[in-house]
Amino acid sequence: MTSSIRPPAPRPCESCPYRRDVPAGIWAAEEYDKLRRYDADTPHQPPRIFQCHQNDADNDSRRICAGWAGCHDSDNLLALRLAILQGRVDSATYQAVADYTSPVPLFPTGNDAADHGLAGLDTPTNHARHMIEKISHTRQDLQ
Repeated sequence: MTSSIRPPAPRPCESCPYRRDVPAGIWAAEEYDKLRRYDADTPHQPPRIFQCHQNDADNDSRRICAGWAGCHDSDNLLALRLAILQGRVDSATYQAVADYTSPVPLFPTGNDAADHGLAGLDTPTNHARHMIEKISHTRQDLQ
């Protein structure tokens, strides 16, 4: 069986909300709020895998967010457990998430990443504006 969601990239994208070096305020508030939900106790987490923001929602190249994989303990991710049981990821993809270590610094929790991102929503820096422009060119579903 082929996995419908690919494993995380070798490194989180340059606009990944989990990265410490990404400027604040480049994603919408509701995107940052999603990060917090995966910090909940396992039974209270979202059942869906957190996918890379660099891919369109309907794109065949969907992959698991490398920042999400690097930030969270895979043993405690409800979405990952459900995905393997439901056949939405194969065992190699599951293991890739379990073994993933980010080569760039990430926030230690989704809450920390969300706090950082939300802090820049009202006053994005020039660097943040530049990132927003790059994202809008990459993500056709945001046009």
